[in-house]
Amino acid sequence: MRNLFSIALLFVGTLFGACQNTDSNAQSNTIKETIPVDQFEKKLAATPNAQLVDVRTAEEFADGHLANAVNMNVNREDYKEMFGTLDKNKPVFLYCKAGSRSANAAGIMAKMGFREIYNLDGGIMKWDNAGKPIETGNAKPKPAGMTMGEFDHLVSAKNYVLVDFNAPWCVPCQKMLPMLESLAQKKKDKLTLLKINADDNKSLLKEKGIAGIPYLELYKDGKLVWKHDGAVEEKDIPLNP
Repeated sequence: MRNLFSIALLFVGTLFGACQNTDSNAQSNTIKETIPVDQFEKKLAATPNAQLVDVRTAEEFADGHLANAVNMNVNREDYKEMFGTLDKNKPVFLYCKAGSRSANAAGIMAKMGFREIYNLDGGIMKWDNAGKPIETGNAKPKPAGMTMGEFDHLVSAKNYVLVDFNAPWCVPCQKMLPMLESLAQKKKDKLTLLKINADDNKSLLKEKGIAGIPYLELYKDGKLVWKHDGAVEEKDIPLNP
């Protein structure tokens, strides 16, 4: 009886392990890549059965999107139901504003069993910065935003001006914001924090060649002395005593 019980346990364990290996192999066979703008454009054009998905909000989509894209907001509660309407056996091309939300969507789709997934590196910000075509919907026109002349005037103040290019949807931006505000408060006698919303100042970012956020610039007496692409810690911001 004891031998029969041991054999049964061995059989169940083998069967469970086989199921685990099948799931693991299924995910390992999935193509999931983040690719730069030019490669994304060429591969999308060369894929006749491509499914192009914009995972931003409906408002962002209406403000401007890639041609033939469908809008499926990855931050909605029913995002899995929306993704489920796509064909898992056909290539999926994803993008968002700067790349983080679409990278998250790519991970979700890989777990759902999609076989071929491509994420646009840097999102529609880098796409637009590279001069690629964008279609607009029925969104109300937004203000042009800050001009380069206005920007130059704001950073020409004496002492330091720390410029934070950000957006409400940018998770790293929002995580870094309390640190920047605390720093500005501690150094208020010598430092001014200038926060610029990337969505409201697209022309300015394009003119400055900024293709992703968070992005920081530090000016001293009107001259650019430091810049950084991505999140940063307080100790890395070079403020002299």
